[in-house]
Amino acid sequence: MPQPNSGHPADNATSGKVGAAVGELKFEAALAELEQIVQNMEGGRLPLEESLAAYRRGSELLQHCQQQLSDAERQIQILENGTLRDFKSEGGEAR
Repeated sequence: MPQPNSGHPADNATSGKVGAAVGELKFEAALAELEQIVQNMEGGRLPLEESLAAYRRGSELLQHCQQQLSDAERQIQILENGTLRDFKSEGGEAR
């Protein structure tokens, strides 16, 4: 039988969306959750066990975000025939 959520703020920060595996998260959602975990840990109010769980979740989220960025870079290189170019318009403004 599943245990009910305790409603403790640290529980929400370490578990993210209920039942959301890291691999199922979109980049933006994973990054937002990672930022929240960092804020909670920097606040120094998490008990040791929750800090460890938050650290593990944060590590998984970081790896997930890095992988998604790497995948996006590979896709751009493929679209640009293997050459990664700067995203500048002809007027010199960055896009």
